[in-house]
Amino acid sequence: MLLAADVGNTNVVFALFEGRQIKARWRIATDPRRTGDEYAVWLLRLLELQGYAKEDIDQIIVGSVVPRSIHNLTVLAQKYFGIEPLIAGQDAADWGIAIDVDDPRTLGADRALNTIAAHAKYEGDLIVIDFGTATTIDAVDFTGAYKGGIIAPGINLSLDALVGNTAKLPRIAIRKPDDENVIGRNTEDQMLIGVFWGYVALIEGLVDRMRRQIGRPAKVVATGGLALLFDEITDLFDEVDSDLTLDGLAMLAERASA
Repeated sequence: MLLAADVGNTNVVFALFEGRQIKARWRIATDPRRTGDEYAVWLLRLLELQGYAKEDIDQIIVGSVVPRSIHNLTVLAQKYFGIEPLIAGQDAADWGIAIDVDDPRTLGADRALNTIAAHAKYEGDLIVIDFGTATTIDAVDFTGAYKGGIIAPGINLSLDALVGNTAKLPRIAIRKPDDENVIGRNTEDQMLIGVFWGYVALIEGLVDRMRRQIGRPAKVVATGGLALLFDEITDLFDEVDSDLTLDGLAMLAERASA
């Protein structure tokens, strides 16, 4: 079985694959200081609770946008599983796609993995939106080449900045507003309207501009934690694929072992 680790700026998601099927997954807060031993105490117990043993795992792959985390996850793989992990984007796990931007080395692992999986799963030109700590909107052409994209603050980052830099505004939860009214009658409603509907306008506007620049029909694929929330109130997405990045890791591992 394959153990895949998707290291984001906020969380690390571990997924256990049998072929292309995810059999279990676990999430832990990202902390570059967390040692391989600390990961092992947590992960080995969770494997046991799900009915798996470390001997069931014969391949490990790590995709990370937090470079400092790679060493400790490598220690985890070597010391506790006896496996030399694949590192997404390196050596046998090289991306294997055209990266048509000014400096391909700057492309984040999550965006490359999304490109690989989206092209494999969906046809034609694609726009891939990933709602993470940052929101990224990427163009993938019909050949599978990464053509560039957009980076915007994630909605929670936007809210953190608003609350953290004002004296009286309260902390609110991100949720779907009760209605489509955009004239708030109290501070909390006004904040929710500004953050939520403002974010909807941002992604709809940027995708519209990207589609016009591409000049051909492009399917919109959404992934990330908040994709389902926004899917409730916009018809922008053609597909919502919560496992896109993990699927990219599985595809890369499969290619590396072929």
